[in-house]
Amino acid sequence: MELDLMRTFLEVYRAGTLTAAARSLGLSQSTVTAHLRALERELDQQLFERLPRGVAPTAVADELAARVGTHIDALVAVGRSRPDRGLFARPVHLAGPVELTTVKVLPSLAPLVEQGLRLRVSTGLADDLLAGLPTGRFDLVLSTVRPRTRATTAVPLTDEEFVLVANPDWARRIGPGRVAAEGAAALRDVPLIAYAEELPIIRRYWRSVFGHRPAAASAAVVVPDLRGVLAAVVAGAGITVLPRYLCAGEFASGALVALLEPEIPPINTLYLATRAGSELTPAIAAVRAHLLMQSRLWQ
Repeated sequence: MELDLMRTFLEVYRAGTLTAAARSLGLSQSTVTAHLRALERELDQQLFERLPRGVAPTAVADELAARVGTHIDALVAVGRSRPDRGLFARPVHLAGPVELTTVKVLPSLAPLVEQGLRLRVSTGLADDLLAGLPTGRFDLVLSTVRPRTRATTAVPLTDEEFVLVANPDWARRIGPGRVAAEGAAALRDVPLIAYAEELPIIRRYWRSVFGHRPAAASAAVVVPDLRGVLAAVVAGAGITVLPRYLCAGEFASGALVALLEPEIPPINTLYLATRAGSELTPAIAAVRAHLLMQSRLWQ
């Protein structure tokens, strides 16, 4: 059984479409189709059912992928790691939310850059970035949601804790201890600063801590970057909910204060995702292992 046929099968199995698999493998779609047909003839069994959009694996394909997946990945990784290429022979493409990427990830990767890592960074929303993994657009994605596709492998990276914050002036105007005593009612007339009209982080905090959605119909200021939200709150535009790591410096300097410290603060788990099998590639494996180690120091 030829390695090329099995590799093509595994790529189609994980990507879910012939088009995406062809793009990832650098082959034409007709070649991918020919490989699948040849493998099905060799096995004398159907591996995929053709759908209007993509393909669906049969039970035979599920069993075959489970048996050969790790072995094919290992063989491909050996082929990619010839000594003459060096560990970081090609750039590693990493993507994630702009705030975590700039504040935590890039500083953590500086030692690897000194060792020869060439890094290409993209930022954006989780769903958009995860869609770029199966096609090979990205090697690693930091995701605020857990990927749930066969084409993706993900491990928990870190937890971000959300905290309700204001500058000292707004904290005095609201009153010490009022939020703890009255809940969200103490914030009824205070402007909200958010990074999206739907108030996603604020709504999550309100539901988790206060047990209901925020009463305000909309935010006073919307900035599609949490660093901009942070700047607006420090300047006195209103209050917001932010990941604690993002405002650690402002807490230390006194530019921001926490309006409430609930016994169980809301958290969100971030994941480090790779295309299934690519985590065995030496350069990707090195970056992945380094981030998993460094993330323990981010809290």
